[in-house]
Amino acid sequence: MEYSPPPLFKQGAPARVKVTVFALLSIALLVVDARLHALSAVRQVAATVLYPFQMAALAPRDALANMGTYFSSISALQKEVRELKSQQVAMAQAMQQAQLQMAENAQLRRLMDAREHLPVRSMMSEILYDARDPSTRRVVLDRGSRSGVKLGLPVIDNAGVVGQITRVFPFTSEVTLLTDKEQAIPVQVLRNGLRSVAYGRGQTGALDLRFMPANADIQKGDLLVTSGIDGLYPPGLAVASVALVETRSADSFARIVCRPLAGIDRHRQLLILLVEQNLPPRPQPDVIDEKSAKLFKRRLRDSTRDTSADDANATPKDKPAEERKGAAGAAAVAAPAATTAPAKPAAKETTR
Repeated sequence: MEYSPPPLFKQGAPARVKVTVFALLSIALLVVDARLHALSAVRQVAATVLYPFQMAALAPRDALANMGTYFSSISALQKEVRELKSQQVAMAQAMQQAQLQMAENAQLRRLMDAREHLPVRSMMSEILYDARDPSTRRVVLDRGSRSGVKLGLPVIDNAGVVGQITRVFPFTSEVTLLTDKEQAIPVQVLRNGLRSVAYGRGQTGALDLRFMPANADIQKGDLLVTSGIDGLYPPGLAVASVALVETRSADSFARIVCRPLAGIDRHRQLLILLVEQNLPPRPQPDVIDEKSAKLFKRRLRDSTRDTSADDANATPKDKPAEERKGAAGAAAVAAPAATTAPAKPAAKETTR
């Protein structure tokens, strides 16, 4: 008995017939489209309808491509950020160096301008480092005895006096600042010419005018300049300004605090004033000749003998008074002989 499939699974025309029919239909459509252009509207409608499906089909490909681009762009941006940060650090350092150089150039210009108005010769110098002793206020300069630096030369900047050369080496020198506790400088008030001496206060960075009477004519804001009476500092150099004046009824002296005008803690370039220290020679002590010395010894021996005789004749109660009288007499005899030593009295005594 022959098997027959159910109606649901019945096949239609054979496959060859279908291929032939569809091939002929395709050829006919191609000819019509090529000759008559009748299918352009149909093609546009089909493209419009199929566009969402095309996008949906291309979404995985586009996602993979965009993912690769995203990660590559992130790495490129990170590298660019690192380069920009390094450039920013380099530019910040260069800007700081430029600002420092601008400040140094401005300071040098001010020093050169001040140098032109100085009445004495000067030498440019630079601070190398601070002194190692923390209890002192000293700096070391890059100029020494090879450059003509000597002890006692004043050091200034464009604003005023900085200090004084206290130690000199062949290639360097040490400057003691005005604010050091062991430094003093004679000053005078520019307003009225009142003279005084300013002393350093150490680490506080200020100056004191000591032993000034309570009624001294000094006011807050007065400018102090060098008086020049010490023979070291030229007169007229700015030193400090009065910052505080205190007077108490119980004290006989006023408390006067001054603020230095020079950039002691700010500038690195300074001027060394090459001042010729033409100080007068010290007075020579009085010379006692040989005859005066013999006369002095003889008088001293005679006075000692008289004192011993008086002590022997005096009672024990009177001995202290006689001893004081004899010592006073010996001192009275010794004083004229030591202070005055003329030649004529010595000759007269020897003739006797």
